[in-house]
Amino acid sequence: MSMAILMTDTADRTTLLHALHAENGAKFGPFAGYSMPLFYDEQGAIAEHLHTRSSSSIFDVSHMRVVDLVGENPAQALETLVPGGITTLAQNKLRYTFFTNDQGGILDDLIAWAMPGGLVSVVVNASRVEHDVAHLQTLTGVEVIERDDLHLIALQGPMSEAVLVDHGADVAELGFMTGSVVSLAGSSDIRITRSGYTGEDGFELALPADVVVSITETLLADDRVELAGLAARDSLRLEAGLCLYGSDIDDTTTPVEAGLMWAVPKRRREAGDYPGADVVAQQQADGATRSRVGIGTAQRRPIRPGNELYNTDGEHVGVVTSGGFGASVDGPVAMGYVSAAASIVGTQLEADVRGKRVPCHVADLPFVIPNYKR
Repeated sequence: MSMAILMTDTADRTTLLHALHAENGAKFGPFAGYSMPLFYDEQGAIAEHLHTRSSSSIFDVSHMRVVDLVGENPAQALETLVPGGITTLAQNKLRYTFFTNDQGGILDDLIAWAMPGGLVSVVVNASRVEHDVAHLQTLTGVEVIERDDLHLIALQGPMSEAVLVDHGADVAELGFMTGSVVSLAGSSDIRITRSGYTGEDGFELALPADVVVSITETLLADDRVELAGLAARDSLRLEAGLCLYGSDIDDTTTPVEAGLMWAVPKRRREAGDYPGADVVAQQQADGATRSRVGIGTAQRRPIRPGNELYNTDGEHVGVVTSGGFGASVDGPVAMGYVSAAASIVGTQLEADVRGKRVPCHVADLPFVIPNYKR
């Protein structure tokens, strides 16, 4: 399966689950400096994708980083760097947000969790850990604690709740984007959030180093659970219309262009008290010159990242940022940026795929309706 994930040249690090992946026939590739499982020989990426949609899959995401913010008011401090509503988060609620620069560009996207006792915990992308930690350390009155002792796995798919409950985790009452500290498989103080990156109901678990392998093995022994790699994770998030940092969003992309203004509440828009707020407000008032859109095609030939997009008059209008095969829709799916004039759903386009023009069109996002538990 084609992947839009950003592969790197080297892999100097491994996760604590590396041996387990190897034992299960993983095909590895370098990502953010880690050797990560792309897919497993026995299943293959398409089967892993479909299994996640129908049952439950474990993804190793322990290359990502948990960072705790401790201080007098870490939520208020964090709001100086992001446009999201952090101070209004109820206890044990989560929020998707992003760091912005003075031009309104997105420095990284992240999840913030308002934990008991005023603690704010954030999860940042693997490729941006060094940058994000340094960025957070500019905050005053806040201690930034990198939780190197916590290792993330994601259990994704409609059977995930039943799997966790059967192994002792009290998660049935958790709704989407909420978290709790629970016991699981005989271990206590396990951080679990009902969140994920697949468009399916699921959970992300922050596991201490001494139990990450044993708990993963326990969950994997359940007949409903299989391993899935980065290839399936990428195709699942693409069908769900979710952005990948470095591909679909970066420091030159604003929330308006990316279609992410739903993550900026009215209070923050009116206050304009975050980096780049003036640029974002101007784009909202005048309209952005480009927009992130879905790209569909009736052809079987996938449209890839980097493919240039043209209108039917042959004029260049944009570029594909993510693309590959969507196993759930049994066809190619893609996302990209096009000019405002070309962003209307149904607009006919052509993608330049290795010198051949492939007919395509602007499509609604997402390609697969998310299955979150509200």
